[in-house]
Amino acid sequence: MPKAYWVARVNIKDPDIYRFYMEAAPSVLRKHTGRILARGDKAEQLEGQEYHRHVIVEFDSMEDALNCYHSPEYQTAREFRNGIADVETVIVEGVD
Repeated sequence: MPKAYWVARVNIKDPDIYRFYMEAAPSVLRKHTGRILARGDKAEQLEGQEYHRHVIVEFDSMEDALNCYHSPEYQTAREFRNGIADVETVIVEGVD
């Protein structure tokens, strides 16, 4: 079964409130087999729209990643960033 990757690009409008999301989300990701591979502000924009923050999380499967995203725990954590961050998120299946 191929792994899956959660890729998020974020523009943060209020870092003081966004930190609550950053504190709540990692434990939920881990609960669903998620491993944070990259999470930070330093990136070199080569094409497309620029974002402040980039996150890549590896999951054991697409099912695990989707279950994490749709879990009540993640949706609660996600509420911390509503209105204070523009987020683009995609989950992509890896290759075997």
